[in-house]
Amino acid sequence: MLEHLKENVIRIGRSAQREGLCKHKSGNFSILDPETGYLVITPSGVDREELKVDDIIVSDRNAHVIENLTGLKPSSEMLMHIAIYRERPDVRAIVHTHSKYATVFAVLGKPVPPFVYEMMALNNPAQVIPVAEYGRPGTVELAEHTAVAVKSADAVLMKAHGAVAVDSTDIDGAYLKACYIEELCEMYHHALTAGGGEPPVLPPEELCKWAYPKEITF
Repeated sequence: MLEHLKENVIRIGRSAQREGLCKHKSGNFSILDPETGYLVITPSGVDREELKVDDIIVSDRNAHVIENLTGLKPSSEMLMHIAIYRERPDVRAIVHTHSKYATVFAVLGKPVPPFVYEMMALNNPAQVIPVAEYGRPGTVELAEHTAVAVKSADAVLMKAHGAVAVDSTDIDGAYLKACYIEELCEMYHHALTAGGGEPPVLPPEELCKWAYPKEITF
């Protein structure tokens, strides 16, 4: 069932592991199928390099497992994925990572301000990477807090936990945002340590003015 979505989840999970966004079996990934209303999600505690299509779980949005062909349990963060899909009906894919620099700022509970133009790639209207309130991993509390934060941003940090990115088109878009989160957090960390304080920020209205140069013609 939904094999093509399962294959995409595995592909992105392996990329995240290989690129260091999810080490030691951390993180999780899901895609929502708009036709059935089901989501495909990675299993709990499995190395992404060892994942097979049959290992990916299919669930409905009431946390009822529809298919787990190899008997694996879905990610313990499935409630968070379900809560986000409920809060954001436009979302089609979710990427949750434990990448190093993003987690540093998540531990600090420190939002990342718009100090470079790449912030625009996140589709966060406030042009800030916000921090969702703390909730113990795997709990309804964490699911609800994260869904509230994602309601107004496609890319957020999770207090003392990691980061989550969503996309309304596909999992590649969500993964790209997860990569940007980590890159932006790394740059922000270096800017803070090199400058000894907060770097200058770009006003949100300045970021909103960006447009493809009209001088380029075809």
